[in-house]
Amino acid sequence: MRGLLYFLLFLLVIFGVLYALTGWSYSDGERAGTVSKFSRRGFLFKTYEGVLNVGGFSGETGSLTPQYFDFSVKDDAVAAEVTQAVKTGQRVTLHYEEKILKFPWNGETKYYITDVEIVGPPARPYGDGSAYPGYQQGQPQTAQPQPAQPQNQQPATAQPPVMADTLR
Repeated sequence: MRGLLYFLLFLLVIFGVLYALTGWSYSDGERAGTVSKFSRRGFLFKTYEGVLNVGGFSGETGSLTPQYFDFSVKDDAVAAEVTQAVKTGQRVTLHYEEKILKFPWNGETKYYITDVEIVGPPARPYGDGSAYPGYQQGQPQTAQPQPAQPQNQQPATAQPPVMADTLR
């Protein structure tokens, strides 16, 4: 009887420590970018998982290089905000907490999103002509006439190369 009591007390302490380590935030912060992927997945425990494209500049090559931030979402209301940002293509700031340990039913990463802040306008849809100055959406565009190409030209025949006679 006494051994069973000690065993239950031991289990209680272990679960208490694990709960404290998973409930306590190691750090918190913000990441800004565009959410490029967001889904609800898992075999046994369905969790919301996403990827934020933070972007970045490579000083070595002088080019833009994508940098990704993997995150998990526990709250359904926050997940709805992230889903809306994915649909509109808006730039967001994700407020997160980093946990020391994670349980599989909370998410696959140790970064849990607590709040979503929309910081940019919705992305323009493809094909709206925004990249072309003078384009007016909904107006027929007239093509510039191209110079006519002659139709009946024969391709030039190739002449064999002239070889100098060096054997004489």
